[in-house]
Amino acid sequence: MTSTSERIADEIRASIRSGELAPGAPVPSTRRIVAEHGVAMATASRVLDALRRDGLVEVRRGVGTVVAAGAADGTVAGGTAAGGPPASAPTVDDVVRLAMATADAEGLGGLSMRRIATDLGIPTMTLYRYVRGREDLLARMLDTVYATSPLPDPLPNGWRARAEVCARTMWAAFQRHPWAAHVMSMTRPQVLPHGLPHTEALLSAFGDVGGRRLDLDTRMHLTVSVFQLVRGLGVGIEPAVQARKDDGLTDEEWMDRTLPGLQAVADARRYPHLAAATGTEIDLTLDTLFEFGLARLLDGYAAFLGEAS
Repeated sequence: MTSTSERIADEIRASIRSGELAPGAPVPSTRRIVAEHGVAMATASRVLDALRRDGLVEVRRGVGTVVAAGAADGTVAGGTAAGGPPASAPTVDDVVRLAMATADAEGLGGLSMRRIATDLGIPTMTLYRYVRGREDLLARMLDTVYATSPLPDPLPNGWRARAEVCARTMWAAFQRHPWAAHVMSMTRPQVLPHGLPHTEALLSAFGDVGGRRLDLDTRMHLTVSVFQLVRGLGVGIEPAVQARKDDGLTDEEWMDRTLPGLQAVADARRYPHLAAATGTEIDLTLDTLFEFGLARLLDGYAAFLGEAS
């Protein structure tokens, strides 16, 4: 009996071979497969795994999973199926880079140990020779994000300027790698060697403020609160990116479609302020929320530290 994942994969194969999905065209993401077929995320992942094993699709960074060149006529670039055996044994760096490229293109929902092993052309169990498991892999990916997002040298003087540069460096990194904020834990922080300079930079910035020495407990809370602001807003980046890929709408186009329905239920008699807001052009994005939130957080710090904001 044909499994659900194979049945869905067969539908996509048929679209590829008929030319309906041309080389380079995006194929349904795992989220879209889940939504359209009512299956679990694991089943959706198996669909894309099967298509990759056939060499019909490939991951393209910033775009997602697309139809591979030559898929319609049974050939692929280089004459081998995508995800075939590598020219040489992979390294840990190869594993991490591939995992990051996959997550960048498809989000964490498209990332699995079996998926990475398939794309490397190795058995899934062999992958555990390189990383201890998914959590170890995610930690290595996040550490690489920090490694490729260094702080400026030298750092600016003053606690506020330093807090701003640390926050903006992390925000830019989360925009390049939308999945990273979801991986970062504030309650059970991972061991991230390349993340230590970011923490040290803020702890030292709060070390001597206004001629008084702050205790370590206070400095740690000030430091982690900056990270939490960025991380809290950062978790909204990946869903926004995936939604745009799934429905092809920009955030502005989606709002234009949604606004009439919101205005219809926002009765001005019960919700006068919300009704006014829905009738006004307001530039409200994750970027504006980040800038506003960071400024207000640091204004609060200034008041707490007894400085003029």
